[in-house]
Amino acid sequence: MILYLASGSPRRVELLRQIAVPFSMLSAPDIDETPLPQEPPLEYVCRMAREKALAGAAGAGDLPDGAVLGADTAVVLGDEILGKPADEQQALAMLKALNGAEHQVMSALALLHRDHMAVRYSITRVQFRQLSEAQLQAYVATGEGADKAGGYGIQGLGAALVASLTGSYSGVVGLPLEQVVALLDQVGIRYWQPN
Repeated sequence: MILYLASGSPRRVELLRQIAVPFSMLSAPDIDETPLPQEPPLEYVCRMAREKALAGAAGAGDLPDGAVLGADTAVVLGDEILGKPADEQQALAMLKALNGAEHQVMSALALLHRDHMAVRYSITRVQFRQLSEAQLQAYVATGEGADKAGGYGIQGLGAALVASLTGSYSGVVGLPLEQVVALLDQVGIRYWQPN
């Protein structure tokens, strides 16, 4: 059976390669990622993962004996979802809000196999260091967080923003591998495969 990844994220590609699971890329799904009114953050990321898997499968047409993986990740402060910043000013505002505080990173996965959809998620608590405004501005100036939820990337330069985390590091990057392998085991897709 073939795994299809419905995502354009290079970070998700790297994480799947890390566990040596053969997969094929589908075009990144073009869906509306606006949260619904009063939608709790966990429900939002789970819905997004399902919609991405469905859109990926629909866009690919006939996928014989394959499973489509959709994923979504949100940085959540209180009940507020911090998406990708629109510009440097918004990125700095997000980092100021996260500065010295604990937030959650919610990552959801949806695996569509035939007519069955399985959904899993992880919630990781991330504690930011207390940094000066000059330090936050210096990070924003690197441009690393421009395309990332919450305006930072823990797998890169943004690692220096973080004091600690409790939960899934790979979930913060964008694909909780402990949940991925559980889904792959359910449908018989093997990982740790030689190239």
